[in-house]
Amino acid sequence: MEQTIRDMLLAATPALTPAEGRITQALLAEYPSAGLGSASALARRAGVSDPTVLRLVGKLGFQGFGDFQARLLAEVEARLHSPLMMMEAKKPVGAGAPASAQYLASVAISMDRLAASSQEALIGRAARLIMSAKGCVYLLGGRFSRHLAGMLSGYLAQFRDGVVDLGEVGSRTVDQLVDMSKADVLILFDYRRYQNDTMRYGEQAAERGAHLILFTDPWMSPLAARAEVTLTCPVEAQSPFDTMAPALAQIEALTAHILGAARPEARTRIEALEAIRAENAVTMDAEPALRGGPGPKPSKDF
Repeated sequence: MEQTIRDMLLAATPALTPAEGRITQALLAEYPSAGLGSASALARRAGVSDPTVLRLVGKLGFQGFGDFQARLLAEVEARLHSPLMMMEAKKPVGAGAPASAQYLASVAISMDRLAASSQEALIGRAARLIMSAKGCVYLLGGRFSRHLAGMLSGYLAQFRDGVVDLGEVGSRTVDQLVDMSKADVLILFDYRRYQNDTMRYGEQAAERGAHLILFTDPWMSPLAARAEVTLTCPVEAQSPFDTMAPALAQIEALTAHILGAARPEARTRIEALEAIRAENAVTMDAEPALRGGPGPKPSKDF
């Protein structure tokens, strides 16, 4: 599913009438549940007539409200798919290419979709929030996505102080909420089948004033309603498990953007970190310097 109904609504908004705009607002406010009732129920919710609802779904390219609702239900089903449910649907096809090759080819397709999604403006906004935060930058993920949070925290710590990798929700991370305020940024990773504890944590952080940046899939975690910046990426692959490869590429793209716009203080921090690493022979190339040898030449670029 390349484009969700949410995407269609957002793209169509400039061309809609005020009444159609009210329907769009009603749908987005409680997405997707607002569209799963009858057309009349949606019309009442938005304060418009039934024919106005039908005109809107027609503008979106659907043959009628039933067609619109079938697409919406397909989205809901896709959001709720578990690895067990997907085992049969994503078995290797045919006897030609091995399963690993089919999987890698499907990941490449998802990577191409990410590259074509033109998220540079959103990445730029996320980078500004991160680098201008006067407090801390916290990162939190779910069962698997916590590893993405950990990698991004490692990158960000090169450029600024106050980066805190929370891992996933637990007693320690819950206590951390007491320190969150409007001076802080919380970066969350939440992919289908969205974790309740991650969503609750994000909502509580937002209530305390923290700025939320969300990494999620095209169907969007419900936290998107609270996030200031939402970055989506394809996750489908020829596997019962969604792929995290595009998400990893996405956080590295964010890192590259920050690096490209790095302020002098960011470079100063990187140089100080490199000096500390050399002094402690953290990597093999620093050992000659520790023994009194020439050591590695300082890099002019970073």
